Amino acid sequence: MGCLLLLLALISPRLALAAMWLLSDILSRAYDSWLLPVLGFFLLPWTTLAYAGMWASGTNVVTGFEWFIVVLAFVVDLASFGSANRG
Repeated sequence: MGCLLLLLALISPRLALAAMWLLSDILSRAYDSWLLPVLGFFLLPWTTLAYAGMWASGTNVVTGFEWFIVVLAFVVDLASFGSANRG
């Protein structure tokens, strides 16, 4: 399951989020409500995917180096907005 989600994330983070929502319960466990994953799907897909992945990979808490991965995903989301505006 993890390798499939990783390959889908390389193609499209939104596709990986949809597969994660349909095939597992990671999003519902990582986020308390449905609003943040839905907003993340449309606005910050890499950040939403990274937070859910880091939350599920460890002790069900995002701490330490895991926050670096989430911030890096946020930077990638911002870069994609910048490149879209530039085009």
